Amino acid sequence: MEEAEYYKMAQVEDRMWYYRSLHGHFHRILHACFGSGPRDLLDAGCGSGGLIHYLQSRAPEWRITGIDLSPVACRLAGRRCRASIIEGSVTALPFDGAAFDAVLSADVLYELDEPAAAMREFHRCLRPGGRVVVNVPAYRWLWSYHDVAVRSKHRFVRTEVADLLTAAGFAVELNTHWNALPFPLIVAKRKLFARSGDTSDVKLYPAPVEAFFRGLMTIEYAWLRLGGRWAWGSSILAVGRKRE
Repeated sequence: MEEAEYYKMAQVEDRMWYYRSLHGHFHRILHACFGSGPRDLLDAGCGSGGLIHYLQSRAPEWRITGIDLSPVACRLAGRRCRASIIEGSVTALPFDGAAFDAVLSADVLYELDEPAAAMREFHRCLRPGGRVVVNVPAYRWLWSYHDVAVRSKHRFVRTEVADLLTAAGFAVELNTHWNALPFPLIVAKRKLFARSGDTSDVKLYPAPVEAFFRGLMTIEYAWLRLGGRWAWGSSILAVGRKRE
């Protein structure tokens, strides 16, 4: 990712509708899997630390470690999180096997040349019964200026995500799209109304726009919490369980 994107992310990820929703999905999944009580979590590709900050504010008993290849990201995350932040690669994690109860990968695999190598590392570092929670961008045809700015290498379909999980040894517990309700607007913005000089969509929008998208995300969140699934959307959310 471009260094400038980490600074943009750090400025908005506590308030922008997308990150609020993304982090909420991760917390919901982890709480459903583990409930309360101390757990060891790894944020693999922690960026500027927004997910760690969100989870610590809601489950302070969780022990969270972050790792990121970018020195800029590590500095930003270290300033705002009460967590160990390590500079390193998610394809060669510097941890013993079975060190964590959960590994989190929020918008990371799409930046890698070999996402399968990262998934194997996630599996190695998880305890039996542990979970990996993954979010990735969907649909190669949705490639745009946004992907160029954040240095995407790949956008996924659900079968690819399922194959990555199963090939690494995980049992797939969840594999769904989200960002389904705003999807037509996202497509229009990126494919029909893109302008020369557009960078990424990582920014805080005017308050009425943010409120509108948060309303849509509330509906999506409720549907997923009830066990529903989305067959379309600009993101894919998946959970794999390491077999006992």
